[in-house]
Amino acid sequence: MANYKSQVFLILVVFGRYFVCSGDFYDRSIMPRVAISILARNKVNSLPYFLTCLRLLDYPKERIDIWIHTENNYDETDEILHKWAEKYKNLYHSFHLYSHVSSGSGEKEGDNEVKVFWDTVQYKHVSKLREEALNYARDIRADYIFMLDADVILTEPATLKILVGRNYKIVAPMLISDGLYSNFWAGESKDYSYEESTYFMKFFKREIPYLGCHNVPAVHSAVLISLTNESSEYLTYYPAEDSPYMYYGDDVTNFAASAHRIGICNLTYIDACRTAHAHYSTAILLTTHRSSEGSKIKLCNDQLFGFTTMPNIDNDPLKEAQRFINLKVDALGHEVEFPLDPALKKYVTYPKRSKFGCDMVYMINLDRRPVRKKLMMKTFKELGLDVKRLPAVDGLRLNLTSLRRLNVKFMPGYEDPYHKRPMKAGEIGCFLSHYNIWKKIVNRKYHLTMVLEDDVRFSPNFRDAYRQMLAEVEMLNFDLIYLGRKILMEGGEEYITPHTTRPRYSYWTVGYLLTNRGAKKLLDANPLQNMLPVDEFLPIMFDQHPNTTWKSYFPNRNLIALSAQPLLVQPTHYTGMPGYVSDTELSSVINTRTYSLRRDL
Repeated sequence: MANYKSQVFLILVVFGRYFVCSGDFYDRSIMPRVAISILARNKVNSLPYFLTCLRLLDYPKERIDIWIHTENNYDETDEILHKWAEKYKNLYHSFHLYSHVSSGSGEKEGDNEVKVFWDTVQYKHVSKLREEALNYARDIRADYIFMLDADVILTEPATLKILVGRNYKIVAPMLISDGLYSNFWAGESKDYSYEESTYFMKFFKREIPYLGCHNVPAVHSAVLISLTNESSEYLTYYPAEDSPYMYYGDDVTNFAASAHRIGICNLTYIDACRTAHAHYSTAILLTTHRSSEGSKIKLCNDQLFGFTTMPNIDNDPLKEAQRFINLKVDALGHEVEFPLDPALKKYVTYPKRSKFGCDMVYMINLDRRPVRKKLMMKTFKELGLDVKRLPAVDGLRLNLTSLRRLNVKFMPGYEDPYHKRPMKAGEIGCFLSHYNIWKKIVNRKYHLTMVLEDDVRFSPNFRDAYRQMLAEVEMLNFDLIYLGRKILMEGGEEYITPHTTRPRYSYWTVGYLLTNRGAKKLLDANPLQNMLPVDEFLPIMFDQHPNTTWKSYFPNRNLIALSAQPLLVQPTHYTGMPGYVSDTELSSVINTRTYSLRRDL
């Protein structure tokens, strides 16, 4: 083991990420033995994906021991676990599935369901199960235990290999949710309870200065614990009754407190620590651990390891199903698709497709962006949104002939407000793509149309929020409703309904609703005779653009615009983010006199 770890450390230094198991460095028989513990209860929504990702972990399965506990399920969790176990259990070094049906505290029965109520008794029950799993790993002499909850989706197959290779005593991969929630705490109070910290958002947003592995006070849901050091025997999720340690009320706090206490323990002073653990009062230990180096609990956020759901505090199966849909949609917005074992597909359902109160829903997509098309179509399937793809006008294919055939004329003297340049080919293609939809709306007499671009990310609970907003404006007079936009003018906007405002100067056409009358107003303005970018044109038409010269070219600025508030869609990537690609910004500038591409700008 010592030789293995030293090799791993050297490779970490060279590659800067995680060890590569290949060639002379890869001997499956000396990979650390890992026990994986799983608690699963009423997880029919996430479990098919969780188990698929578990099987796809790039780690020798003969070095993995599986321990699963499930109980009192009112959904198909038990059936899914047994079906998966029957197919894959022989791949692992050992496999233990404990399935129980019992009636205990913290549970109430009704309508053939056993619902969990998170009171002190239930927290104590979960703490005991975690402790049971921890002791199981110790008993089989595993090198590590990987504590997992069944709503964790590890989409990075190398997660376990990466974490083991980093050789930390306690480490968690940071998980993304569809809200401001993750599997770590960034702050804690003196009594080890959760406390807000500004570092949460810094770590959660994965900002470049904060990418890496960080000390944090507590982690949960996906935690790798090393059992090879002597001090690990003092880690606990549920202190024994004869222990001098306090029970803090839940498994997360108990474990964090025990990890902090052994921060003062290392191999040099292990005997002293044994004495302290045996004789010191809780009060003394609470004092001494504060002066130690720290908890040594690590959170790594330098990779996109995976996702987790928001807590189901309502005990509502329908809400939990919706939360998991939100998570899948959010993952697709990160360009990550949850893998699904064919044997488990029967347990996954999708909403019935509809046009969400519109006559048509269009998605604008370039033919040379098939990956975006694929991800968006999967997103629409998850949302139950019936969408028609409209091939975008590709600015890179525009030429003098095509622009003159359309009688395109550029607004005299137009310059981008920020970059001081004429229009780019991609901006022209973008405008023409939206223009073509406006013509279809008028020609086909669509009453209400949703227009989406192919780099859109939907907000959590989009379906319900959208329907609520649409119901509020049903009797209002409007032409356009922004579903997403970039607000450019400071100052409050007037609320028209509880979830709509009157927009001021804004950018982006990532998503909007347009009525037939609104489309006619846009076309009647003859925008191809004074072309400028479409997200400059729309604010001009509802008379909120600050440039009076540009507005003068469009005298009938009577578009009635609203905006969803909060916004319901946003771009998948912002400028400067990893993975950001703009087909408008990366295209060439057009010479507005010759209609040719200017390669020098």
